[in-house]
Amino acid sequence: MTDTPQAGRTKWITLGVLGTASFLDGLDNNIVTVALPSIQRDMGIGFAAAQWTMAGYALAFSMFLITGGRLGDLFGVKRTFMTGVALFTVASALCGLAVSPGMLVAGRFAQGFMAAVMLPQVMAVIVRTFDRKEWPLAAGLLGGLLSLGSIGGPLLGGLLTDLDLLGLGWRTIFFVNVPIGALALLAGARVLPSFRAEERPRLDIPGVILLTAVSLGLMFPLIQGREQGWPAWMFVMMAVAALLLAAFVRHERRRHAKDGSALLPPTLFRRRSFSAGLLVTLLSFTGISSFSFVLTYHLQFGLGWSVGDTALAIAAWPLGIVATFQIGWRLGATREPLFVAGGSVLMAVSALTAIGVVHSRGADLTWPYVAGAAFLMGLGMGLSTPILATAVLGDLPPEDAGAGSGVVNAATQFGSATGIAVVGAVLFGLVGAEGTGTASAADFTSAVSLTLWCNVAAFLLTAALTPLLPRSEPTNTGAAANAKDGSAAGGLVPDPA
Repeated sequence: MTDTPQAGRTKWITLGVLGTASFLDGLDNNIVTVALPSIQRDMGIGFAAAQWTMAGYALAFSMFLITGGRLGDLFGVKRTFMTGVALFTVASALCGLAVSPGMLVAGRFAQGFMAAVMLPQVMAVIVRTFDRKEWPLAAGLLGGLLSLGSIGGPLLGGLLTDLDLLGLGWRTIFFVNVPIGALALLAGARVLPSFRAEERPRLDIPGVILLTAVSLGLMFPLIQGREQGWPAWMFVMMAVAALLLAAFVRHERRRHAKDGSALLPPTLFRRRSFSAGLLVTLLSFTGISSFSFVLTYHLQFGLGWSVGDTALAIAAWPLGIVATFQIGWRLGATREPLFVAGGSVLMAVSALTAIGVVHSRGADLTWPYVAGAAFLMGLGMGLSTPILATAVLGDLPPEDAGAGSGVVNAATQFGSATGIAVVGAVLFGLVGAEGTGTASAADFTSAVSLTLWCNVAAFLLTAALTPLLPRSEPTNTGAAANAKDGSAAGGLVPDPA
């Protein structure tokens, strides 16, 4: 279906509405990071509930992203986008009003699901609202807003928590979404175009159910196992998840052969470079998400730092991204494996630096040491993440770029959730406390020094796998025009938490 592009000021107002959704996603995927220990203390929850609060958003997003893209084709892009924004805003309010750990975690899952509903509609609107020559500019601006939310999330979370506005403390990090979402709804109702795809897709509901069961069957034991003493039924749950994964693969093959409506088209995985690229993406974001998580807990629980001091130290991270982002984006466009490998090695050096300063300084650790390690992490991310999606999608034909982009973005979010689950389980298992503040600074120093080796391993494995990535021309993926199932920018953007 071809629509006449909007004219004049209206299309830029439309872009502002779409950008608001991108900004909210980047913000809420990261704003909880530095505030999480405060949430844990205030609500008296254990480490497992804290992990769910952090990982729930990314896990829900990854499970529903591809289906969210198809909902726009089925029910109309404007209706789907507006529904996603409205329910995302409601979910944010529920998080702020949470009176129990279960309510907070449920709210975070709801936020992730609704982000997966609203974000895939963004590029669909861009394609029909702007002239083709304006697509790169529009997608770039949206990617910038998503990055701004990602980068500013930890800083804003620390600031709002420390300000304790109206005595609400950490709750303001969720309430801040309410007026932003309301404004987006009011403006969107006036300017967003209404359209749907001419061919109504079929939803792969059994595939969604199977993939959700597999994801939760793996994540639940990883997060809850330590606190519940690893009972036998948790190992049974993981075994069942493996069987369900096999059933999911078989179902997807049959579904694709029948009518081409598979949730994850099997044809994508016939290319070794794409499968290897997904593993690279998973490993990279497993290390990235858990690095800030581990540092935050060490600084606040282990050393007693305030939320604001923690946020200021970690603020060097986005500065590093800014320093190298353009280098990675411009020079890495035809050298993706080299830049992904180089950035991954630099992130491994960052984790090694953190191990060194945490171990050597102990309770005397000060912010310049933390900022130095965080800055190195940002430098590595700036080199690798801007072109990671291009590298993974490089061997796919243009007609598969949309589906491939959705899978890559889902893998990014699943990797983030996996990092919180796996590395968090290692950290809290080594600390040996139940989140009540009973662990000493020495306990945390020892645990963090060992845990960060997981991050080193993840980044080095990422670098080792990069020779399997294709070296592609920047025009091969067709990301901007084909990212129906992908994120706002049609690819990956730096995610500092």
